[in-house]
Amino acid sequence: MTMSPFEYLKNKKVLVMGLGLLGGGIATTKWLVKHGAKVTVTDLKSKADLAGSIKALGPAAKKVKLVLGKHNESDFKNNQIIVVNPAVPKESLYLKIAKDSGATLENEASLFFRFCKNPTIGVTGTRGKTTTVNWTLHFLNQKYPNSVLTGNSSDSPMLGVLDSLDEKSPVVVELSSWHLELLPASEKAPRIAVITNIYPDHLNRYRDITEYAQAKANIFKHQTKDDFLILNKKNSWTKFYLKQKPTSKIIFSLSSLLPHLSHFDIGEHNIENLKTASLAANLAGVDWKLIKKAVKTLPQIKFRQEIILKNKNLTIVNDTTATSPDATIAALNRFSKDEVVLITGGTSKNLEFNDWAKSVKKYIKPENLFLLDGSATKKMLDSLGEKYFKKTRPQLFIDFYTLLTSALKHAKLTKGKKILLFSPSAASFEKFKNEFDRGEKFNQFFKERS
Repeated sequence: MTMSPFEYLKNKKVLVMGLGLLGGGIATTKWLVKHGAKVTVTDLKSKADLAGSIKALGPAAKKVKLVLGKHNESDFKNNQIIVVNPAVPKESLYLKIAKDSGATLENEASLFFRFCKNPTIGVTGTRGKTTTVNWTLHFLNQKYPNSVLTGNSSDSPMLGVLDSLDEKSPVVVELSSWHLELLPASEKAPRIAVITNIYPDHLNRYRDITEYAQAKANIFKHQTKDDFLILNKKNSWTKFYLKQKPTSKIIFSLSSLLPHLSHFDIGEHNIENLKTASLAANLAGVDWKLIKKAVKTLPQIKFRQEIILKNKNLTIVNDTTATSPDATIAALNRFSKDEVVLITGGTSKNLEFNDWAKSVKKYIKPENLFLLDGSATKKMLDSLGEKYFKKTRPQLFIDFYTLLTSALKHAKLTKGKKILLFSPSAASFEKFKNEFDRGEKFNQFFKERS
């Protein structure tokens, strides 16, 4: 008999490492309190910085000990369970202190899978996760109207939905590499696991791409022979996963699953996402006839090559979740049939921009490139080289709104159809809370001018 959350947590001393600003830490803390844990929350941010998050805890705030603006070694020695925020690096000295003191390390994903009784579809990968999980949910809803989407989102954190699940309907879970680092602690795995693809990313956190890819492998570590693993046959890292001899049934996502799709303007990479989502839904029990019918009503996914404005001469696209060079290359491939004005730049994740530069040189005129200053932007300029800018100077902006104003003016003044594409190719931490904050500010700018 599986232990209940209350049995696992009652009167246990639990330390939440990172309350954060985005909702996941809030949901985790409230859930722990609800199930009887004696909770301490520690965060390097100050009480003033976390005022909104503390308020969002509601009545649970009075039952929690808050240690803010610092971490105390004693908290990591004296708590039995440490629940780790995704932003915490696994090499943290405090986590080592906790492990040496006999504590169990968990995160929201390991806790979720430890106690979730519903059939689960877990999706990870570098690109396409969010689109794939949303489209998988769309297909599942054709048969299972109580299906739920949770995971790598502030809108629907895993421990915010766990207690309301019906124990029968499929649950789709978007999983980052950070979630997966501690998933083995649960000794559970998704019934259907998906790795969309692997490309260089988050190399500011991992030693190299192999370590990053290995974190993703945790999605299938505790699968059984009755489970399914969906891999991308075209991605070079699939061989890496096959060498690990998964025990589950392995299925490749890019076979001819659907009818001709050329009439959908969703880009080649989204065809891959579509096939993966439809296969996952079918393995979960949705008939192909229902899936093919539902393709006609696919939802547009916010911030993923999202068309936010379109008129006769100008289309504005918000691709703020393009936080790596490969994601922007995909967007350029999709929209290159018209002249593209590209807004890009941001925070470095120790990624290379040589292939990105080749794509920019192929599709973007130097006068159509608008750069937001940041540590990644300097690498972009180096990769483009001085020769690219021989007839013009790089248009580099420190202020986001000045950049948007200039790019919009340029797109409107020049003749012909234009795509104004915001695809940063980088993270956002130097100027924004995260890529979603960046995307909201982009949308708000154009909403005020439409």
